[in-house]
Amino acid sequence: MQRRDFLNLTGLSLAAMALPIGRSIAAEALLEPVDGARRRLLADAALTAARAAGAQYCDVRIGRYLRQSVITREARVENIVNGESSGVGVRVLVDGAWGFAATNVQTTDAVAAVARQAAAIAKANSRHQTKRVELAPTPGVGEISWATPIRKNAMAVPIKEKVDLLLGVNAAAMKAGADFFNSTLFLINEQKYFASTDGSYIDQDVHRIWLPITATAVDKASGKFRTRNGLSAPMGMGYEYLDADPAGKFTLPGGITAYGRSYDVMEDAIASARDARAKLKAPSVKPGKYDLVIDPSNLFLTIHENVGHPLELDRVLGYEANYAGTSFATLDKRDAGYRWGSDIVNFVADKTRQGSLGAVGYDDEGVKTKQWDLVRDGILVDYQATRDEAHILGHTASHGCSYADSWSSVQFQRMANVSLMPGKAPLSVADMVKDVENGLYIHGRGSYSIDQQRYNAQFGAQLFYEIKQGKVTGLVEDAAYQIRTPEFWNACAAICDERDFRLGGSFFDGKGQPSQVSAVSHGSSTTRFNGINVINTARSI
Repeated sequence: MQRRDFLNLTGLSLAAMALPIGRSIAAEALLEPVDGARRRLLADAALTAARAAGAQYCDVRIGRYLRQSVITREARVENIVNGESSGVGVRVLVDGAWGFAATNVQTTDAVAAVARQAAAIAKANSRHQTKRVELAPTPGVGEISWATPIRKNAMAVPIKEKVDLLLGVNAAAMKAGADFFNSTLFLINEQKYFASTDGSYIDQDVHRIWLPITATAVDKASGKFRTRNGLSAPMGMGYEYLDADPAGKFTLPGGITAYGRSYDVMEDAIASARDARAKLKAPSVKPGKYDLVIDPSNLFLTIHENVGHPLELDRVLGYEANYAGTSFATLDKRDAGYRWGSDIVNFVADKTRQGSLGAVGYDDEGVKTKQWDLVRDGILVDYQATRDEAHILGHTASHGCSYADSWSSVQFQRMANVSLMPGKAPLSVADMVKDVENGLYIHGRGSYSIDQQRYNAQFGAQLFYEIKQGKVTGLVEDAAYQIRTPEFWNACAAICDERDFRLGGSFFDGKGQPSQVSAVSHGSSTTRFNGINVINTARSI
């Protein structure tokens, strides 16, 4: 295992701990209802105080953020965490400058005091701000609610049932050949109330779920070991995601099973154990140029790092320069009709897709979410912008992609679900593979590396299969593909149709200082790229 792979595995628990848990509570308390009338009273107290303090605009976010994690290894439960964080954040615009303050004391006096504090901060900022904030208008929507469409609230499922599932999965994987096996269930429920001086009172109930697994196989004679992570995706769904519905499965060349809107964790755990052991005996890849057939379970990360991030407008403008870089996709490129990819490449940003991690009805600025084009027919056409950035693009409205990971964090521009649109002509994965003479078929998120402008990158995977003369042969190891963003997407030769479209995603996507975590999905169908450089990561110079 490479150091980055190890860090990816251990980092899941660290990322979970980084979430704003607030306080530990009993599992039953996760289901306690919130008082809607009380939240309206608090919001109005903050809005009134902000106006009185001179605010030209104010928004109030009252949040209750619930987290549950069940962490297991082999026959042991390593940890169970039930967390709650709740409070009120107030953002105001005074004299063209922002001010923000927050409190966990949820009384009318406390939130009014916070509103006045935010206004005082904004006034202080305005004395040093060289350019006034220009806030794109958004209509007030009155009282409205939105909820993730779930069939089964995962928070309501008893802990014992979850533990039994994970330990049963672990046992099956160990029986199938794993020497070590980890499984973790992450659940998130964001209960968010937004109010603003625009006249909006928006109540949202957002749910997310993820069940990552890792099988490890060891060659005891040599000490060599290999891992295979699960091939599921984190989703914006309820516990129904784990119902193992056969309709949610995709049978692919090489005997691989992939998953869409339903996950069979038992089946995948057994397959991961067998794959990890098979990787011990797989030959090392021969470096060189290959045609790549990339499954959505791998391609989502390439989209995330080399399309989604470089098209965040704040990154383009240099606001993220000291944290994960800037972007090569400068504004002049859009104006010049920059060719991002081949003619079949179309990327859309979308905060509305059902089942996705980023789906909400309204963003954290009260803007109704939507879908819009980023790259159309291979040409860069737009970015992702919030209310105070829209004018920079010549737009009169925000894209609706503002988010804060907590009531105590200020909202800012976060990536929407960015997806590669499926091919328009009928094309199955099997038909795509049969036309490849010398290629690799790639599955699952692996290690990766990116430069400071999202231009150069390198991606590994969980599984690399050789394709010879149109047939998937066997596994190879130690492979990674290297890309320059525009060259890679211009090498896109074919995209399977919508029947193969699936979501991948990042459950813990970090950005900002102080750092915030968001969750975002990226969809695609299986896609072919011609003549991509593949290196052998085991070679030493």
